[in-house]
Amino acid sequence: MNTIKTIRNTGVASFAAFLIACGGGGGGGDAQNDGQGAGGNNPTGGIDARGSAVAVGTISGFGSVIVNGVRFDTSNAIFTIDDEAGSESDLAVGQVVVVTGEIDDDGTTGTADAVSFDDAVEGPISEIDTANNTLIVLGQTVVVDTGTSFEDDIEPGSILGLAVGDIVEVSGFYLADGRILATYIELESPGDDFEVTGQVRNLDVGALTFEISGLVVDYSGAMLEDFPGGAPENGQIVEAEGPTLGPNGELVATSVEFESEDGSFGILDDGDDVEIEGLITRFDSATDFDVNGLSVTTNASTEFENGSAADLALNRRVEVEGSVNSNGVIVADEIEFEQEADLEFAGNVEATSADSITLLGVTIRVTPKTELDDQRADSVRTFSLADLVVGDFVEVDAYDDGNGLVAASIEREDDLDEDRVSGPVAEIAEPEFTVNGVTVRTDANTEYETDELEIDAADFFGSALGQFVEVEGSFSNGVLLASEVELDDD
Repeated sequence: MNTIKTIRNTGVASFAAFLIACGGGGGGGDAQNDGQGAGGNNPTGGIDARGSAVAVGTISGFGSVIVNGVRFDTSNAIFTIDDEAGSESDLAVGQVVVVTGEIDDDGTTGTADAVSFDDAVEGPISEIDTANNTLIVLGQTVVVDTGTSFEDDIEPGSILGLAVGDIVEVSGFYLADGRILATYIELESPGDDFEVTGQVRNLDVGALTFEISGLVVDYSGAMLEDFPGGAPENGQIVEAEGPTLGPNGELVATSVEFESEDGSFGILDDGDDVEIEGLITRFDSATDFDVNGLSVTTNASTEFENGSAADLALNRRVEVEGSVNSNGVIVADEIEFEQEADLEFAGNVEATSADSITLLGVTIRVTPKTELDDQRADSVRTFSLADLVVGDFVEVDAYDDGNGLVAASIEREDDLDEDRVSGPVAEIAEPEFTVNGVTVRTDANTEYETDELEIDAADFFGSALGQFVEVEGSFSNGVLLASEVELDDD
């Protein structure tokens, strides 16, 4: 059993907030080759069996907590939720957490000593842009994509289920330009404190205000916590909380907590092992870039999965596995590029195996990193592939890794909605076409549209090949009979 070393010089909760909120700090560090050997590819999807100082990533399931393909036993773990004592029941699939503890030799199981969650922002929605899939929450731009999970109370489970004025808590990673890529969104009750974490800009010591992205923070009445100089300074990473917004939309903070100096980490020791999922927030070269604000370098021994060093770029979502050198830089043994789950399926389960699910006549692989969420009224919290039975209605987001379809997420639903498939049209011969391996048949009752405008069958079949479409209908005898077909011009 390999031990995940305890993080020194900082609490786990503040480390979580720093990792998730630091969107491009870090000054680059010394991108040297440190003589670290490669960890090698792990076909099971877990961390290679050599231990980690810290594992950072989205929760893909429970029983106990599954992060980055590793199932951590949390029987004796300490849970910290937004800087307060909590429990596993406070967490949800899709949230970004920090886990410290031990990893077994198989690389897919372990024991957690501590699990910490800290949101990226919590507050009222002031704007919604459904065309660009973005929200504005406390001045922060939140990006919603196919990987965003939504709390059960949000109906439908998409940006369309939200409204201006809703108070939401957002978990996610920061993009290089400071926007938040949401991995999980839930509704909050009025009366809870608003929270935002980010970098202090435009500090006005006379007015006792500063800005975090598009939000002005009034800290004139706030309790200041852990600031090295006693007060905020430009460039510092802070977490501000308060129950109200002022007349000009500013956050009236009751507390402001220091998290870190920009680029001055001091949180990992030489030799610590790490496993971090996140976005590349700064990129100078393949040997000098940041993931979640932490400096990373590669060397000749670094192994790449689903890409190569040439694919490293700003805002690429990756998992980095490596160890920390004497300069505080993570030397990557392995970097995996995460693929966008842009293919969608919805229908009744036809069959399952130990590592796959079949619906709409298509078999999709399930990995330890597949997010599994049960949203039925009688939901099972420790929901796993073994809980699915033939006839269950599920929604699946997937991608093609070159060797077939892989499920990024599976949600079991209560209501039997229409069967659905979304993806590029691969073959077409009126009145049929194929999407993601699903044969779609149209008839005189099928409705066609693009950009919410109705079109006819001739227009569709004349232009659809290679385009993304969403099809709703009824699946039977190996064919999806389409009631509605929509071309996605985006």
